[in-house]
Parts: sequence; C-alpha cells; structure tokens
Amino acid sequence: MKFFITSKDIGIDLGTSNTLLYVKGQGVLLREPSVVTINSKNRQVLAAGLEARNMIGRTPEGIETVRPLKDGVIANFDLTEQMLKKFIEKVNIKGTFKRPRITVSHPSGITEVEKRAINDAISQLGVSKVVLIEEPVAAAIGSGLPVDEPVGSMIVDIGGGTTEIAVISLQGIVTSKTLRIAGDELDETIIDYVKREFNLMIGERTAEKVKIDIGSVYEDKEEEEKDMEIRGRDLMTGLPKAVTITESQVREALVEPIALVIEAIKATIEQTPPELAADIMDKGIMLSGGGALIKGLDKLIYNQIHIPAYVSENPLECVVLGAGKCLEVIDKI
Repeated sequence: MKFFITSKDIGIDLGTSNTLLYVKGQGVLLREPSVVTINSKNRQVLAAGLEARNMIGRTPEGIETVRPLKDGVIANFDLTEQMLKKFIEKVNIKGTFKRPRITVSHPSGITEVEKRAINDAISQLGVSKVVLIEEPVAAAIGSGLPVDEPVGSMIVDIGGGTTEIAVISLQGIVTSKTLRIAGDELDETIIDYVKREFNLMIGERTAEKVKIDIGSVYEDKEEEEKDMEIRGRDLMTGLPKAVTITESQVREALVEPIALVIEAIKATIEQTPPELAADIMDKGIMLSGGGALIKGLDKLIYNQIHIPAYVSENPLECVVLGAGKCLEVIDKI
C-alpha cells in the first residue's frame, strides 16, 4: 500500500482520546479521535477517527466502535496499526511515501513491553526510523518551556487516558508521576454523578460535552453560573428523559478526581530537589492537554499549592508540536 505526503518526517501524538499528526515543514495536519469502527466478524477497520466517533452508540449488529488505546498505551495492536494507516492516508498531499522518520510520544510511566508495542506498531507502517519521546518532555517542548537549560520546569499534561506530571531539567525528567486519571475518567465521573443524582443514563459523548461546555473545578463568584440540558434514558421507566445540570453540580462531580491530580502534583514537588523546586516557585506550573481547559483548574492549583499555574498557549497540540520540534534533531537522537 502506498501513502502520499510531502515530507519524510512525521511527529505523532498517539493519544488515548485523539491522535495528532505533524508533518515537518507543514505543521499539524491531522487531529482525529483515536477510534475505529470495525466489522465484528473479520475485524476489518471500516472507519477511523471522526467518522468512527460519530458512530459511537449508533452502530447496527455486526459493527462495533472500538478505542484501540487505553490509558495511553496500545490495547489492540492490529487495530492501532490499521488506524494509523488510515490517518496517514488522510494527510497524503503530494509526493510518494518514502520510508519516513517518525517521532511518537508515550506516557513516561509505561513499561518496556508497552514501549516495544508502540515501536512495533509504528514500524509496521514501513518507516526508516522511529524515535519514542516521553509525553511530558514533548508537552514541555511544545509549550515553549526551556527544557534544555539547567533550570526546573514543571509540566502537567492532562490527556484523555493519563495525566503526566513531571519536573524537567537539561532535557531530562528529574521526577515524574503518571496517573490513570484524565479526561476519560472525568467523563465517567460525570456519567456516574448523573446516574446517581437524576436516575438518568447518559453516554460518553454527552458527558464529554457537559465537561467541555460547563465543566468547572473552582467557583468564581463574579461569573454567572451556567447550566445545560442533557438527555438520556430514565433508569426507572426506560424511556427518554431530559434534565438540566448546573455548573456547580458538575464541579461537585469532579471534586474527587481533580483532588487526586492535585495531590499528585504536590507529591511530585515534594520529591523535587530544592534548587529545582525554587525554580518552579518562581516560574510556576505549565498546564497542557485537553484537561487544562477545564474552567478554574489554574486557580484551584494556586489556591491549593500556592504556586502559579498557567494554561499553555495551545494545550491540545502541545505534545504533537513537541514531537514535531524533535524532528529537527532526529539524526542526533
């Protein structure tokens, strides 16, 4: 099979929720959900990305929608490989695919076996070189932090499957933590809350929309509280039902998982050498990933830890931009 792109170098953010592709010299060309729709009988991929995501909860018998990555690592090798092939096809512009060099991010806490699975899945695409980059390092580079200097930089990257917390100095991770609490877990928490409080069953896409539209973790008394109507299945009658959920209710739902993230940030700082900890006090904490966009997270961190927190300029693309910048020095890696 042939693919068509204009560069030999590609950076990939292979995320649990979304996969992003960066082509050297052209920037980010693809951002699609890490989802595939397959034929249940022969396991053939019928659709990938946004097209597959739109089918979640709407497929007939014999067709299922699957997320081939879980908690930042490959859960299904073959489906991940097929999904990546579909994504590379989508960025085919000009010229022939000629064994590109690829940088790909991965969570810092994964095992050597899990790293090998990522390496093997990418290698099956017919590439000439694969370089694995730890996600927090890529996020820090993409956020513009001075990772190559002898100063401490702290990054908190809240993705779909994992939250990566790391202190970086001289291009290396000094101390880090990986939590299996991230965007997907927040969606599940909202689903459970709605089930408990309203006797209503909602789907993942509805929960994610609630999180994005009115998700909040810190009360700002100067702003008017938002609410939204959600629809699902009444657990008592089995019939469709609509209810209104408020911003304060979502905040209540998210208290526990967000508290665990903040505790992990505290624990990481406690393990940081004093000189680097002083740098973090001065420079603050950089937030990246989709979870960084939750309203009030930066204020809550400052309120709890008394260290300023800042949301990256482009939180959703930090990791893939970092992987893309690493393409500039791929020959030295």
